[in-house]
Amino acid sequence: MSPPPHRRAPRARIAFSDHRASPSGTRALRRPHGFPAPHGQDGRIASEDGRGSTKRAGPRATLSGRLSLADLPVPSAAMFERTALPAGPRVISARLPGARSVSIAAYVLAGSRLETPEQAGVAHFMEHITFKGTQRYPSTRAISEAIEGVGGSFNAATDRESTVYWVRVPRREADRAMEVLGELIVRPKLDKAEIDGERAVIVEEIRSYLDDPAEYAQILFQLAMFGEGALGREICGDEDGIRALGVDTIRGFWRSTYRPANTVVAVAGDIDHASSVEMAGAAFGTGNGIVPGFAAAPALPAGERALLRARRDASQAQLVVGVPALRRDHPDAWTLAMLNAVLGDGMSSRLFLDLREAQGLAYDVSSGLVDYADAGSLEISAGVDPERLPAALDAVLAELARLRDEPVPDDELSKTKAYLAGGLELRMDETRHLASWIGGQEALHDSVLTLEEALAKVEAVEAADVQRLAGELFVDDGLRLTAVGPARRLRGLERRLRLPA
Repeated sequence: MSPPPHRRAPRARIAFSDHRASPSGTRALRRPHGFPAPHGQDGRIASEDGRGSTKRAGPRATLSGRLSLADLPVPSAAMFERTALPAGPRVISARLPGARSVSIAAYVLAGSRLETPEQAGVAHFMEHITFKGTQRYPSTRAISEAIEGVGGSFNAATDRESTVYWVRVPRREADRAMEVLGELIVRPKLDKAEIDGERAVIVEEIRSYLDDPAEYAQILFQLAMFGEGALGREICGDEDGIRALGVDTIRGFWRSTYRPANTVVAVAGDIDHASSVEMAGAAFGTGNGIVPGFAAAPALPAGERALLRARRDASQAQLVVGVPALRRDHPDAWTLAMLNAVLGDGMSSRLFLDLREAQGLAYDVSSGLVDYADAGSLEISAGVDPERLPAALDAVLAELARLRDEPVPDDELSKTKAYLAGGLELRMDETRHLASWIGGQEALHDSVLTLEEALAKVEAVEAADVQRLAGELFVDDGLRLTAVGPARRLRGLERRLRLPA
């Protein structure tokens, strides 16, 4: 299996905050810290006897030396169980003894990639409108009070291949949390007046992204890398499309995709698997529906080599540089996660130490990964002084060439492995992160890595693997560039878009 890489671009946007409901919407989801997502064996469980089927997974590998798990404080975090309910959701749970909270994440396997051009923005619109009321909770206030009234928090986010809803509550309120999620996904009201009223909210959300140079540069980069299709379009859609989106189109999208059997429910906390399955079955019920497939990704890169947009009032320029990378389940996904961490994940990364600390070219600079079922990209983002745009671009390209031409030194590789491994270990003792870990893998990969397996994947990456992959990815023909800043500072940037020999 491959790991969940640190996903940076496009930036995440949350539809409901951790503590107060404030609809805003989401452009994409971040995946667990520093790790790619699992690939390999199909872990989907088929029902054979009409009662569903269950599979248990646990530790399968013990590491020695620096990454030993012998003293791990939460050994149960490596254990998970999975059940596929007949015509219902797949339920996966991880028990965390002693945890006072329970987190539940429900992944609907429907994102903006399923949309036709005429439907652009409907997946994100659906995420918004579910919170306007359900059969049992008829208003946003009723939904909020059901969770916040017991001290809980909730959230939702739309990605291109899935939409996730999650709730975190005290352990005693797990039934309530599951019921609310089932209501949001299976029994939303989808009232016409509420739908029409929400259009203005989403239009303002779209405008906020376009007015933010950093967000706008990311939107442009998706277009430059993935072209005009579903992967290149902004998840929220555009103003004209949102205003024209029909009520029947929104309801039809819900009917065809928001089905119990098209949902993965992940539960983490001090709760047994049988209870999780019982709650999910009661809350979500059954229903298959016919879920449409999405078109294959285009050959990458699919858009223009450089998209440069002038902003007269910009005091800082925003720069994004990237290349096509790997599909989500590629065998080299863990190597790519290591490459990304060395390059630009964290304050010890090369981009941060060079562009910010050594040269003072940028305040904010980092790299991140975007991955889909059949495509991916590696992207570097930086906010820089407009007058120093050429120098910043040159410095980024020099770091790519360095990874291509030189093996990562042993001490740097060891530090990066410790960074990635430690980040994952720290996630395992918090229920919300653990639910995200198991649910995201089950939803997008049909199988789940245990903590031990993930750490073994990290440890197995060698410097030669990183250099080989850098040589394959970092080529002039694959480079794409977007920048937002003063017009006179953008001139000539495209001519500089080539790697040092």
